[in-house]
Amino acid sequence: MPKEEKLYSTGKLAEELGISAGKIKKAIESLNLKPHSTKGKCAYFTEADLKKIKKETA
Repeated sequence: MPKEEKLYSTGKLAEELGISAGKIKKAIESLNLKPHSTKGKCAYFTEADLKKIKKETA
């Protein structure tokens, strides 16, 4: 059985990295990341995306 991948909303990414949601959104645009999935208006990103965003905002 495959392990379920942990997904992060923009707010959760900001919480995990300790930076503002605005900086997260700018990093997502700058990296041209596409969400892994969406539910309604909310986009969800993967652990790999989290690492890319962390590197971009460091």
